[in-house]
Amino acid sequence: MTFARTAPMVMAIVGVSALSAGAVQAQLMITGNDEKVIFTPEGKPRYLPPDRDTVSIVDIGTDPADPKIVANLHLKNSVFGPPTNLAITPDQKLALVANSMKWVQGEGWWVPKPGNELHVIDLSSGDPRLVRTMNVGDQPSGMAISPDGKLALIANRNGHSISVLSIDGTTVKPIGTVAMEAQVSAVAITPDGKRALATKFADHKVSLLSIDGQTVTYDGTDLPVGLWPYNVAITPDGKLGLTADNGNAGSSDGHVDTVSVIDLEATPPRVIDHVVVGDAPEGLAVSPTGEIAVAILLNGTGGVPEDAWYYNPHGLVAVLAIEGKTLRVIDKVAVGGLPEGVVFSPDGGYLYVGNFVDGDVSILKVDGTTVTNTGKTLKLPGHPGSMR
Repeated sequence: MTFARTAPMVMAIVGVSALSAGAVQAQLMITGNDEKVIFTPEGKPRYLPPDRDTVSIVDIGTDPADPKIVANLHLKNSVFGPPTNLAITPDQKLALVANSMKWVQGEGWWVPKPGNELHVIDLSSGDPRLVRTMNVGDQPSGMAISPDGKLALIANRNGHSISVLSIDGTTVKPIGTVAMEAQVSAVAITPDGKRALATKFADHKVSLLSIDGQTVTYDGTDLPVGLWPYNVAITPDGKLGLTADNGNAGSSDGHVDTVSVIDLEATPPRVIDHVVVGDAPEGLAVSPTGEIAVAILLNGTGGVPEDAWYYNPHGLVAVLAIEGKTLRVIDKVAVGGLPEGVVFSPDGGYLYVGNFVDGDVSILKVDGTTVTNTGKTLKLPGHPGSMR
């Protein structure tokens, strides 16, 4: 979600339970819980004092039907931006969390301004801990980690750039910056680690990046997608790129929007379809099985006046069947208010959707292309603005 275009913080770890090496290898999910923003009945954001944010680390591998929080860390993060401003390395040993916005105090009020912090979290032991908080680009937002876990890319929205970082164990170092000459909101890396897609949010385009080891380049190649592409994902076989085209600069407006489909096998890559999914897709994910993708629709929830004609108490999961290079909507499943992040379980058998308004995670069962809300939720210590 978007409503806006320091120094290291003191951190504490609270509510830590046992996290075995086996649980780490099974699969972890991470959520960024922003406690600085609430919405009035008139749909306006109200800004609260900072220092109540948390990052929750959740075990979804031991029992995917019943995920468990294994740690809550006091780390500042933000609901502003696509819900992909954090990530976990493929070996499940390290997490990165961008704090996209900083809070500036006025006379009795607070104002969000673009931030530049990245938290590095060690997940390799039974005691998740902050390794360091470092500075990256201006308003770090959507990020991606390479399949080999050695490279991270971060889209800096206000910085109009992509930060390139190397990863070696718990050592994370900035090694370059790619100028994008426009606001970029999210980035995804192909399964072979050789290319990336970055969404130019306000330009309604997706940029193609080339990756050679730890060298990332942009030759100016852009693809025209739908309006306000906020999020991006790539299918497990690397054949298709998908963008969630929000349609209204990061919020609902009641009108239908699209998921754009990019053929990455074509020379050159090209947009081959715009699939109508509903109002304001933001979260976006592809099942590990490659059978379905899901677009998470704000659907008139959160940041919308309750008397608006398009107001809804529930968001939606638009389920898209992937049939070769064709995508089609086959179902829509109701979830909570202002759904943001979305994660599949390792085998694709479960789907988790973070509901910002409700402060919880909806647990959905996936059977092939059939997605069913189990009615069960995981209560979080705050309101999830991001989830990976």
